[in-house]
Amino acid sequence: MVDTADMARTDMDALIRDRVDSMVATRFDELWALKEAERLAKPKKMAIIATKGTLDWAYPPLILATTGATLGWDVGIFFTFYGLNILKKNRNLEIGTVGNPAMPMPIPMPQILTALPGMTPIATQMMKRQFKDHGVASIDELIELSIELGVKMQPCGMTMDVFGIAEGEFIDGIEPVCGATHFLDWAADADVSLFI
Repeated sequence: MVDTADMARTDMDALIRDRVDSMVATRFDELWALKEAERLAKPKKMAIIATKGTLDWAYPPLILATTGATLGWDVGIFFTFYGLNILKKNRNLEIGTVGNPAMPMPIPMPQILTALPGMTPIATQMMKRQFKDHGVASIDELIELSIELGVKMQPCGMTMDVFGIAEGEFIDGIEPVCGATHFLDWAADADVSLFI
C-alpha cells in the first residue's frame, strides 16, 4: 500500500526543489546581467609602454593610443628610457639605419652602406616623405591628437634622473612625472597591455 504521507512529502520536496532552483536561476541571471552591464559601461583600457625614441618607433605607440582613444578607450602611455625623446619639446627623431635590416630602402643596398655618414638623415627624410605621401599624420600631429583625446602620456621619473632630463624639456599637456609603481597601479586592470 502506498503511504500518502510519503507521497505528499516527496511531492512537497520536489516542489520546493523546483521553486528554489527557479529562484536561484533567476537571481543568477539578474546578477550576471548587472555585472555585464557594469562591464560594458566601463570603457576598455589600454596600457602602452614606449621604450624607443627613433622616428620609426615613435609611430606605433602614438597610432595605437590615438586609435584606442578615438574608440572611447581609456589609454595611457608610459614613456621610459629612449621613449622619453618622443615627449621632448625640441625633439629631432631620426631613423636608426645601422642594424636595421628590415628597413625598406627604395633600392636594395648592402647593410654596410647604412653606416655611411649622412645615411641617417637621408633615411629619416625618406620615411617622413613616405608617411606624408600616404596621408599618415606626423609625430607632432599624433602627439597633439593624443593630448586632445585625453591619452595619459606619462614620463618615467627614474629614467629622467638617470639620463639627466629635466621636466621642463617636455611638451605641455602631458601627465606629471611618475614612476613605474604609479603606472603599474593605473595599468593593473587594463584590457590591452603593449610593450613597444
